[in-house]
Amino acid sequence: MKRLLILTGVLFLFLHGNAQPYLQSRAIDVSQDFADFSHTYFFADSLASFDPAKAEGTISWKRHSLFARQAFNTTTVLPQALQMLDFPETQYDNDPQLRFSIDFVSPVTVRLKVYTSPVILPEEESLMLAGTPPTDRSWTYKKGDGTHTYTGRAGSLVIREYPFTIMLCDEHGKEMTRTRHWADNDSTQIKVLPFQFIKRASDNIRSINPVFSLRPNEKIVGCGESPTALNKVGQKVHLFVTDPQSPEGDQMYKPIPFFISSKGYGMFMHTSAPVTCDFGATHAGSAKLFMADETLDLFLFWGKPARILDEYTSLTGKATMPPVWSFGTWMSRITYFSQEEGYEIARQLRQNRIPSDVIHFDTGWFQTDWQCDYVFAPDRFPDAQKMINDLLADGFHISLWQLPYFTPKNKYFPELIEKGLYVKNEKGGLPYEDVILDFSNPETVVWYQEKLEALLKMGVGAIKVDFGEGAPLNGYYASGKGGLYEHNLYPLRYNKTVADITQKTRNETIMWARSAWAGSQRYPLHWGGDASNTDIGMLTTLRSGLSLGLSGFSFWSHDIGGFVQSCPEELYRRWLPFGFLTSHTRVHGAPPTEPWYYGEDFTDAFRQSAELKYTLMPYILDQAEKCTQTGLPMLRALLIEYPEDPAVWQIDDQYLFGSDMMVAPLFESVQDRFVYLPADRWVDYQTGKSYDAGWHRIAAGEIPAVILVRKGAIIPQAPVAQSTDKIEWEKVKNIKY
Repeated sequence: MKRLLILTGVLFLFLHGNAQPYLQSRAIDVSQDFADFSHTYFFADSLASFDPAKAEGTISWKRHSLFARQAFNTTTVLPQALQMLDFPETQYDNDPQLRFSIDFVSPVTVRLKVYTSPVILPEEESLMLAGTPPTDRSWTYKKGDGTHTYTGRAGSLVIREYPFTIMLCDEHGKEMTRTRHWADNDSTQIKVLPFQFIKRASDNIRSINPVFSLRPNEKIVGCGESPTALNKVGQKVHLFVTDPQSPEGDQMYKPIPFFISSKGYGMFMHTSAPVTCDFGATHAGSAKLFMADETLDLFLFWGKPARILDEYTSLTGKATMPPVWSFGTWMSRITYFSQEEGYEIARQLRQNRIPSDVIHFDTGWFQTDWQCDYVFAPDRFPDAQKMINDLLADGFHISLWQLPYFTPKNKYFPELIEKGLYVKNEKGGLPYEDVILDFSNPETVVWYQEKLEALLKMGVGAIKVDFGEGAPLNGYYASGKGGLYEHNLYPLRYNKTVADITQKTRNETIMWARSAWAGSQRYPLHWGGDASNTDIGMLTTLRSGLSLGLSGFSFWSHDIGGFVQSCPEELYRRWLPFGFLTSHTRVHGAPPTEPWYYGEDFTDAFRQSAELKYTLMPYILDQAEKCTQTGLPMLRALLIEYPEDPAVWQIDDQYLFGSDMMVAPLFESVQDRFVYLPADRWVDYQTGKSYDAGWHRIAAGEIPAVILVRKGAIIPQAPVAQSTDKIEWEKVKNIKY
């Protein structure tokens, strides 16, 4: 087992003397591997050779080791040049010269590859990319004194021969960022380890750490569905798919190896290996990208956030437009156990005149709660087909929960073992007690899709793609790769598998997924996981959605009121407008979630928010369609529309809903709040009062949130309908504010 752990990277923590054990499905701090005195360190020193026509060459890397230095009762870590003791010494290079290359993808996108080995494997088809990246020939080359400069539409890429540097400049030639070298430490006591790769003493596996400069007042956003502050400068962000239990810590269901800088550039780390991004957390002037990958495959983007998101999603894929009904209200709880409950929920929704399009059956539609077997419990759903048909006739689509883990008591457990459709350990057995479907195996995909297809053919509209964060890090996969590369890819494979069979069977691309990786945005939609029923849970849920939107995801949802317990009524009221003014809207969690159990007054408030969304459905669908074309999110950080305003890069408690509406939820039991309004005038949607740009203390309206419309915007609105299929589109009115 020790050999397996080493091969798959689980010993990242153990190899550093860390006493804490590694817990499955918890994030790995890759940076710890770059502080190990037993490893060999290679620092990018100079440009050894370069062919400007091919934009490729070799980098001279200097071999070093780390040592501890004590001075005035302070111990620091410094490198020292190392003369290798490898034998036979004639067969190895002390200071290797290794290849790097530059590919020009578009007038504002460049691909940089840096190799740490003389062995360059053939490039494989990447699941993260939507296709083979194109080639652009518009960049121009200029040779300078010790420099090579390629200039595109929005800026330039400069290669300095010594000290070796990759520099990104804007359209005016101003430096935005560059790789750090030892020379950058001359003016500081903190000796930051610059651009490097390591060769691990435990197994000779190599990992790379590009280190870029951070500028004064620079902001970094993105990196997936992160609940921490929107601006990641000062944070260490772990890009490793986990089940964080709730979006309130530093772990993520949906980490994405992509970020955007306020200085006018973005980066996509094209890898599925674990990554830790240290954005000025350990050194204020350095962005350290610790990668458990031996090759740096980095896409570089120039431009403002909207342009960068468009470019990034052109590479990794833009979201497909979900069906219209999916934008309606999804009613759910943990859990409905029978078709009688399904009928009753539908009856109550219509009787209380609450617009709704989806009823979700969570873990209880199987014979045994949580025991996924893809069959409606016959004693509690005696005629599931009739129920589905009846609900569809009343405007309700059905969503069903399931997961890709099978316990030993599941009826499919022996079959999956016999057919070898699971992730294995080095003995060919189970890494854990459960069977975890191996979606890198085409036979597994066929087996699994057949089960879902039968349900979809019954008329089920969407499958809840729950979990997916527990792919074994110490497992063997049919792809031929270990968990080090497959763990983060697992959600993407899972998302794709469900979306593909739904599209094939229903001719609609829709699912309801919790975990994700780069490329998952192609398969809408995703929701924010198990939020707590607290003010902080509400705030971190919004932060998570904003951050995911800055990572290429157009469509996103969350559980209104939180998941863990029944939501307190006062918090539930404040959460409603945030939940309904999101691209997709679901009520879910511990019962009761249904408004009528809270009383008539609350039911009226719930209905009011639901009617608001259905009235705005023409605007929402128009904006959603534009998002599928541009890669922009529906739930939108202000910085996307106003990147020149420095204030908006840190605002994460209000958002744009599409391009023309502003929403500022109430995160405490208050009647008003401060709202920041960027350039333009804004009109209060509920009162009609106008506001100029700047900070304002604004009272919430009857709907407990501040809802504003950009002055001059035209918002198409429809008469309220009880389901999207009943919307009278011929009566849509264009209202100018």
